[in-house]
Amino acid sequence: MEPITYEQFKNMFHSSRRAWHLELRDVYNVETEEIPFGKWLKGESDDLGWHQEWLDHLREVTTLGVRVERLRIVTEPHTRYIRWEMTLNPGNIEAGEEIRYLPRHEAEDIGFPAEDCWLFDDDGLVLSLFEPDGRSGGFALEDDPELIARYRTVRDQAWSRGIPHAVYVTE
Repeated sequence: MEPITYEQFKNMFHSSRRAWHLELRDVYNVETEEIPFGKWLKGESDDLGWHQEWLDHLREVTTLGVRVERLRIVTEPHTRYIRWEMTLNPGNIEAGEEIRYLPRHEAEDIGFPAEDCWLFDDDGLVLSLFEPDGRSGGFALEDDPELIARYRTVRDQAWSRGIPHAVYVTE
């Protein structure tokens, strides 16, 4: 496992046709989200300026033809954090990302690895690392063929079961 910078991570999109993101946690404690999440909890409005750089990146790479997909494995009922994330989805979707949800109780037969990841095409694996308290621990490029194969199998099993955002939020 080799730590990489955020810029190196973003550059991986440019050499890929598909970028698949797996989110396994019901709560994150990412530093850049503290203020916006706090505002949402208080019912205050947010201009989403903090999120704009990521949305611009999504627009850029999806315009170039990269399929960007996100699968959230979620516990029901949802945590406040997941409910907040759902309010952000329209911007991500408008920027070209496809978002699906898979309720945790419907995925018990899938052998999920421990870490969130980004799988680029079939062979580029970047782990999204987190501290025990949910703080971001950065990104790491993983080249273990067995672990890459495991994430690829999880992607192939879980993505097809995922419920598209538009359907999931109306159920």
